[in-house]
Amino acid sequence: MTAESGVSAMQQEGGRRDAKPRSARRRSREFALQAIYAWLVQSDQDQIGAIEAHVRDDSQFAQADAAWFALIWQGVTQKADGLREAFKPFLDRPVVEVSPVEHAILLIGSFELTYQLDVPYRVAINESVELAKSFGGTDGFKFVNGVLDKLAPTVRAAEVNRGSARR
Repeated sequence: MTAESGVSAMQQEGGRRDAKPRSARRRSREFALQAIYAWLVQSDQDQIGAIEAHVRDDSQFAQADAAWFALIWQGVTQKADGLREAFKPFLDRPVVEVSPVEHAILLIGSFELTYQLDVPYRVAINESVELAKSFGGTDGFKFVNGVLDKLAPTVRAAEVNRGSARR
């Protein structure tokens, strides 16, 4: 499978269903989702450069935050095993049974929760839920929300506890 067919397959499987204006960071997450999806379905480490080049060649990529895309893309591809280990206890099925779209979204959300501490945990979860609503299966957003909501206290305990205390 080529990078192009992987991205095209993801778009066919769960293409955007909304028409809301999107921020540059949201667009970056969408492009990261496409790239990570292609990487997951290809299972070929040698294709990382080709996948990234294909995504960056998209005519809409100029509207994305390229640095944020690179941060997510590189972070997820380099730390995927650890990210999976972090969210695996909160899954209701083995990782191999999670759809590639939701798997990619969980990797993105887990990366942001774990390594991007400047992004509030609620924003990281919400952005992942929005990706799942736009690209995932019918109830994929509920699954993503549930997993990341359980992961957040393990990687952002102080922030989550501060948020709980305000209620």
